[in-house]
Amino acid sequence: MRIILYAEFRALPAQAEHVHALIHSLAEDVRTEPGNIEFSVFVEKDDPRSYFVFEIYRDQGAFDAHLASPWTAAFNDRIAGLIEQPETQLTMLADV
Repeated sequence: MRIILYAEFRALPAQAEHVHALIHSLAEDVRTEPGNIEFSVFVEKDDPRSYFVFEIYRDQGAFDAHLASPWTAAFNDRIAGLIEQPETQLTMLADV
């Protein structure tokens, strides 16, 4: 079964450019993962510090591999002090 999720976070004002660079780099790496189907990053039109990430993985194994990848671990470690919330807000989705 596919793993589908939606993540959102808002960069701190002084960290907006740094967050942009980090998510751009992460997206490039994640899109090379064999089990990644989609990794799309968006910002709110009127608030470019607000990020929305839509992700789809082939199955639980692919998602687990994504979580264990060095780029995902590095991103999660770095992003924590750069966003308004203590962590990225995740919503797990299901096919209808």
